[in-house]
Order: sequence, then structure tokens, then C-alpha cells
Amino acid sequence: MFGLSVEHLLILLVAALFILGPERLPEATRWLAQAVRKVREFAAGAREEVRAGIGPELDELRKPLEDLRSLRDFDPKTALDRYLTADAPAAPAGSVRSGRSPVDPDAT
Repeated sequence: MFGLSVEHLLILLVAALFILGPERLPEATRWLAQAVRKVREFAAGAREEVRAGIGPELDELRKPLEDLRSLRDFDPKTALDRYLTADAPAAPAGSVRSGRSPVDPDAT
């Protein structure tokens, strides 16, 4: 939260207890919670307005970025393994192969 560790938060809490005193600390905590909530609501509203304003343009940019991301994650060794271990393509429908060879015995 805000890039603070647990130790820093504990030190801030103890300092606030000494500065504000135990009678004003709950009120200050409520005020801080309301302020944080308002800032989050404002940020969410601004984010939605930006998305609504540039939504279609953002979608157009998202596809090429996903393609670039897939190229960045491309591993040639994995692709080669997939290609070599993939099932052989099916024979075309017109060519039916029997167990016999296509040699004409009368021609020999």
C-alpha cells in the first residue's frame, strides 16, 4: 500500500497516536479513509472517461501490440519441436492408397 512496508506503517501509526492523541485518532482515521475513497472514485471515473473517449482507437492498437507480444515470447526451439512432432497432414480426398504398389505387373 503506497509502497510502504509494515514497519513503516506501524511507525506512522505510533507517531499519529502521539501527535493526535487517542481521542482524535479515530476521527482522523475516518477522514483519511473518506479521502482515499474519494480519490479512488475520482481515478476510476477519469479512467472510464478516457476509455470511452479513446475506446475504438485503443482497440485498433491493441491487436498489433498483442502480435508483437507473441513475437517477443516466441521460442524457436519450441516452435520447431511442435512442427516436427505435429501429425502428418491428411492425404487429399481424391488419392486413396491401397497396400499394393502402383506398379503394373504386365509392364515388367
